[in-house]
Amino acid sequence: MNNSKQMNNNKLSNLKQIVNCDTYALHDPDSEDWHTAVQRARSELQQYGCSVLTDFIRPQILNELEQQSEALAPDAYDTVETVNVYNTDPNQSLPLEHPARITFERGNAFVARDLIPENYLIHLLYANPLFKQFLAACFEIDVLHELRDPLAGLCINVLQPDRGHPWHFDTNEFTVSLLTKSADQGGVFQYCPNIRTPEQENLSDVHAVITGSAASRIQNLDLKCGDLQLFMGRYALHRVSKVQGEKERHTAIFAYTKLPDVIGSVERTRQLFGRVLPEHLAAQQNSARSDKLMD
Repeated sequence: MNNSKQMNNNKLSNLKQIVNCDTYALHDPDSEDWHTAVQRARSELQQYGCSVLTDFIRPQILNELEQQSEALAPDAYDTVETVNVYNTDPNQSLPLEHPARITFERGNAFVARDLIPENYLIHLLYANPLFKQFLAACFEIDVLHELRDPLAGLCINVLQPDRGHPWHFDTNEFTVSLLTKSADQGGVFQYCPNIRTPEQENLSDVHAVITGSAASRIQNLDLKCGDLQLFMGRYALHRVSKVQGEKERHTAIFAYTKLPDVIGSVERTRQLFGRVLPEHLAAQQNSARSDKLMD
């Protein structure tokens, strides 16, 4: 058997060991089950900006998934910062009613990709071509590229007890995440789908949500360990409520883009990981934006 065929067999074997292929059939893109799962995800993304693939991970390996997550958590860059929903400087020259003037305390921590061993389950899944093919079909994109960022391409978000992730928008148009450890209580994912568009910030609606006067717009997701979430986070205001109890909440974040060779900004990277690499400094000279939103 040649090396290329052996590598493909290994990737297929790894996928079947990790993913609940009886339901999602990632190993067989020509199957009815594969197309059914893709169509459901597409429909939910179009209607709600979010699709949750429940029990995506095989139940037999959920303990291993959590144990690996716990082993990495102490390496998370942990800091408390004052932020706004756009992760920008709260410019005091803005009008008082501008949502960027309202600040929150963000106390979540991130484990960078270069600290995650390549044989860990989330790393095997992130780089698997059949996984990427399935996700691309769900998001209706021809090809998904791994973020070339050596820190942010794949990371683990750690929320300790009494901490949450406050209201914010994502830099990427879409996000893929996998809950690897559930909290005892709290840690609920909350979001307002399509609250802004590439052309319009809709500042009054954003202000109403973050000041608590538009509770009816908020959707709640109480995710379970092993659930895969597809999310249009660029246009949906979202947060994770405070974690309660003794257990931390861990989430693996798989970062993909429509374009190849994308690397995160220097400032954003420093915020999340406490350090930058030469790749970030070099990429800063050629950065481009897909829209003119605040961030």
